Amino acid sequence: MRIAVYCGSGLGNNPIYAEQATELGTVLAQNGHGVVYGGSKMGLMGKVADATLAAGGDVIGVMPTHLQKQESVHASLTEIHFVESMHVRKAKMVELADAFIALPGGGGTMDEYFEVFTWAQIGLHAKPVILFNINGFYDTLLQHFTRMLEEGFIRADQKSLIRVATTADDVLSIINEEKHN
Repeated sequence: MRIAVYCGSGLGNNPIYAEQATELGTVLAQNGHGVVYGGSKMGLMGKVADATLAAGGDVIGVMPTHLQKQESVHASLTEIHFVESMHVRKAKMVELADAFIALPGGGGTMDEYFEVFTWAQIGLHAKPVILFNINGFYDTLLQHFTRMLEEGFIRADQKSLIRVATTADDVLSIINEEKHN
């Protein structure tokens, strides 16, 4: 399977984010999964890509041309796609991926996560969408999901779309579970 990984182009303030991004890339590659991501060598993005490649996995980057100047393109990728916009980038990543994981990140990570989550909600895809809740990063978002469910803005039958992992092995378990369904 190919796994889209959404995450920060920065490392964050806690070294655990880089450690877990590296662990995720290693675990995915060791279990025969490739990575689709934003194409940068910076931040958590670079850590996932480097670890996946070092463990023998394929890594496909998808980068809008306007970001080539801001985010250094990773030079060792299996494949790189340059696209004209963020909209095209997100669509290309959905096309290439069999599952989606959001590690810690900023607005871009949230945008990418919520788009694929919403597409799952409305039936545009049936691929797993996973929040990798490293160091409790997504705890408050998960509280808000509970509020959305309680207030009727996410239907009870859609609760199963909110997939959460706290370790790379948890991510792998969710992916493997979905692969066998």
